[in-house]
Amino acid sequence: MRRIFMKRKILFIGSIIIILVIGSATFRALHEVSAEQSEPKADLSRERSEREGVGERSEQTQKPKPKITEEERYGSTPDELIPYARKAPYKREFVTPLEYLGPGRLKPEPTNIDTVKIGFLAPMYQVVAEGVSMPYQYYEMGRYMLYGAQLALEEANARGGYRGKIPYELVKYNDPVLEVKDTWLWGTFSNQVVDLIYKHKVWTIVTTIGGENSHILIRICLRAEVPIMNVANTDPTYAETKIPWAFRCIGDDRQQCYVLAKHAYEKMGYKRVAALRVNSRYGRVGVKEFREAAQRLGYPLVAEFKYKFGETDFTMQLEAMKTLNLDAVLTWGNAKESALILKQMRQMGMKQPLLGSDRVVFDEFLQIAGKDAEGIVAAYPWDPTRDDPMLLAFKERFFQRFGVSPETYAAHTYDGMNMVIQAIEKAGLNRAKIRDALDEMRTNIYHGVTGEIPLDYIYQDVGPVALAMVKNGKFEFMSEEKAGIYLPRKMVFKK
Repeated sequence: MRRIFMKRKILFIGSIIIILVIGSATFRALHEVSAEQSEPKADLSRERSEREGVGERSEQTQKPKPKITEEERYGSTPDELIPYARKAPYKREFVTPLEYLGPGRLKPEPTNIDTVKIGFLAPMYQVVAEGVSMPYQYYEMGRYMLYGAQLALEEANARGGYRGKIPYELVKYNDPVLEVKDTWLWGTFSNQVVDLIYKHKVWTIVTTIGGENSHILIRICLRAEVPIMNVANTDPTYAETKIPWAFRCIGDDRQQCYVLAKHAYEKMGYKRVAALRVNSRYGRVGVKEFREAAQRLGYPLVAEFKYKFGETDFTMQLEAMKTLNLDAVLTWGNAKESALILKQMRQMGMKQPLLGSDRVVFDEFLQIAGKDAEGIVAAYPWDPTRDDPMLLAFKERFFQRFGVSPETYAAHTYDGMNMVIQAIEKAGLNRAKIRDALDEMRTNIYHGVTGEIPLDYIYQDVGPVALAMVKNGKFEFMSEEKAGIYLPRKMVFKK
């Protein structure tokens, strides 16, 4: 018995020792992880970049990529920016025509109507309510959208209205773009969409800026079978829902980032770029597209930092970025915050060039940034300085009507409104047939004041985009051709 007792005692003591050893090792490991996580993100990014060779093209990125046919190419993506291009996918998405197979074409046209109603949704005025509303810039963009829509409708009515008989009517609703406690108030917006469709019985809707509300809109219109023309939302995922009622006549962030990334890495020779973006869908999606383009070109982003809407002090993020030995800084956000970021960079002795998104290209940016704005380069969805008689005539008519010069949202809304009016004139008062008439613009390209608008198989505008650069205190624009950057543009898509 004594011998058995001693054996058990030894086993017990041994077990205790093993537990203590394992516990001590676990504690040390957790302590090291905690200490590592408490270090600034910038340091982690720097260490990771050194390990992974960020800023130095790897051998893998320089390997030749297999060619694809033009029928397989999506979104004007150049060969060097095709995702997972070294492996053939089982299926390529977004390269076959969308179809509507419902019975909507059989619905008869109404006989007793006074006007042909077209819905319009945009942030035209700021809602006074609890929560965080979007910056004033949103409402400036929305006001220009309204001007473009009104001018197109007024000109259509001056030509006699619908088939020379019935005037067009613009049914306007304000997009509140309101956020409370980091949650978007989609209820108000969705109720407005429902009102446009079922109360006012609009034939189509021309709409809005933010990706958050646009995704709500397209799902309602899918259920209600109403064609929509988006004229201001550059979120690539809008079209990738493959909803056959959703059209867009403005270049998206993917194409803009392709051109901006090729300018940064191939033309300017930058290797180490970090991003500072607004913490919103616009910032997240835009930087995602640039990050993926940079990765495929062989120069992954060194780091990515965020800020909230309305922030004015970016010292913490910029102090971290100063340690990263950057060649350039990318900002993706609104004009005011981007200008403050640039000014604070210069005040802190950061001399790196600034790359920006399309929302940087506003007078507000120039007013705040002042002389520091000189030389910044931003992506832009079109070249507003094209020598095009149609564009020049539009600018003159727009100024005579509203007393201001048109900018990108006015021009794209004018085009989008004219596209749906042309579709209504051709199809008649049947929503499904109006959708079909818009679908035909894949093979019969619409030429508007923003240029040719080729719609691909998922109805997004894949026409040329541009770059904007500040020179002598003003924005100057470079087409893809002028910038020496060429994306493979396929203009006509099969039926």
